Amino acid sequence: MTAILGPSTTSATKLWTHPVPTMSHHHPHSRQPGDRWPWQRVTASAHGRGHRDGREAQTLGLAGAQTTQLLVQPPWTPAVLWDRVTLTCQGSGTAGATTWYKDGRRWWQEGPDSFLVTESGTYTRDRPGSGRSPPVLVSNDLLVLQVPARALLEGDTVTLRCRGRPDKLLTRVQFHKDGKDLWGHLSRTELSLSRLQVHSSGRYQCEGWVGSEMKVSALVTVTVHELFSVPVLEGPPELTEGSPLNLSCLSSPSPLRPPVPLLYSFYRDGQRVGGPQGSPQLLVPAVGFSHSGNYRCQVSSRDGAVWKSSAQLGVTVRKVPPSGVSVSVQPPGGQLALGDSLVLSCTVAMGTGPLSFSWHREGSGATLGTGPRLELRHAGDNDSGHYQCRVSNGESVAQSVPLNVTVLVPVANATITPSPPALQVRPGDPVTLRCSVQVGSAPVTFTWLHNGQEVARGPLLDIRDVDVGHSGTYHCMATNQLGQDGHRVFRALSPELALEVTPQGTTGQLWITGGVTLMATGLGGSLLFLVLLMGGVVGWRRWNNMAARKQQERAPPEPPAPPEEGEVLYTHVVITKQTGASPRATTLQDPQVTYAELPATHGRPRESGDIYGNVL
Repeated sequence: MTAILGPSTTSATKLWTHPVPTMSHHHPHSRQPGDRWPWQRVTASAHGRGHRDGREAQTLGLAGAQTTQLLVQPPWTPAVLWDRVTLTCQGSGTAGATTWYKDGRRWWQEGPDSFLVTESGTYTRDRPGSGRSPPVLVSNDLLVLQVPARALLEGDTVTLRCRGRPDKLLTRVQFHKDGKDLWGHLSRTELSLSRLQVHSSGRYQCEGWVGSEMKVSALVTVTVHELFSVPVLEGPPELTEGSPLNLSCLSSPSPLRPPVPLLYSFYRDGQRVGGPQGSPQLLVPAVGFSHSGNYRCQVSSRDGAVWKSSAQLGVTVRKVPPSGVSVSVQPPGGQLALGDSLVLSCTVAMGTGPLSFSWHREGSGATLGTGPRLELRHAGDNDSGHYQCRVSNGESVAQSVPLNVTVLVPVANATITPSPPALQVRPGDPVTLRCSVQVGSAPVTFTWLHNGQEVARGPLLDIRDVDVGHSGTYHCMATNQLGQDGHRVFRALSPELALEVTPQGTTGQLWITGGVTLMATGLGGSLLFLVLLMGGVVGWRRWNNMAARKQQERAPPEPPAPPEEGEVLYTHVVITKQTGASPRATTLQDPQVTYAELPATHGRPRESGDIYGNVL
């Protein structure tokens, strides 16, 4: 068999060593295994030759380093002359122009590509266009240590041969590595090293008795190359939850031999999470927080003789920051009446958790609630404001756009205040009626009714010249509403105010009596007549007024048309104190306002002249 001269690769086998005593001065025959031989300086020549006690030291070169190579048959190095060694030139270049060199000197010009070696020495070959080949030593020493003339890789098994000349008996053989004895049988001339590893590389030699002489072989440098390189684990050191994780275990095969199948395994924090498999990649479609940790990968040969681990790669999985926080409200638009229920809901478009929610109102430092939902069962007027929802995942915080909530206080307790309140006025003087409410959220509109008919709008009703035509009953209707579309309207009707004007002469006085009845009479003629007439009129008026009041008590004046469906009519307000804990999320500190609701007539058709048709 013909082999390419080249380096050997790492050894996975354990090389047994023996304690190294100092050299004794006994006769060579008394040397025991474990004794250490004194070292001489070895100097390497340009052709790989060296000298130790006059003996050459052979160094294995890297096969494939030059384009021209020498094939040795039999495939051992160093070759020995008594084995009938054949050297064959192999490589590119000009055919038939081979020049052989021996011991560094030109030895054969335009020689053949192959020949049988008959002389010991160091041979090289040169061919134009391809360069000079690595040197090959053919030895004729009495004792030679041989190794296979091929590249050695991790996991290989190699045999070292200690050989003497055929005409001499070789006994008591001992092998050494880097000056230390290797365990072995003294009767054997071969040493087998299995599962080579890189640390199996070193300088080897053997010693033994050749005939009656103790001889030591030349040093042979054995290099064990990597079957594949130490893997490197590549991947993102940081990523967010839900994103894919792709880890690659990168390892390069040896160029000295065709690639061999490898197995890949992946570990996180010491626990295997993938493999063994033929693919050098680990893919996690969507990572979670639990995928954070220290990853490493391991590459091994199929038989497990060679395996290597990468350095650790720290991977941190970050939570997806919350974003797209929005708030929805019920009732829609965030407008409600006092005492109604308010429900706010918070949603998040993106973000991984666990997520925490908190509710805040502008101007209030306290947290109103936690959780994605906030409910105020009985909203108060102090619950109006801008609400925000804040969402946190422990690493980042996002908040919603402020949502405006308006709590409308319905109008209540409308009253009419006349001006002047009880002053004596002349006929024809102006009288002003003012309408006001005790409570009610702006804007509040006012409508004046005279004998059930709308006569004016606004908080003031001016009567510039009081006359008989102004007699009758007056009401003030106060109104406010929810929303621009007025889907809920609240009204408060004042108590009636009766005004009566009696034309009795050209002059007279006007009394405003308790804000309920206004009466005016005239004075003229003779004093006696007037006194008598006045007495009769007063008596008649008293009787007439008493009768009218009794009639009004039995049949009160017809009130304004009832409110439409969806409207609420309030006539009075009751202040109550809270006696227990409120179920609302936000507690009112002020007394709660409770309205008595007058049921409206439902389904009543409106007439074209309905006085409430223009009430806003």
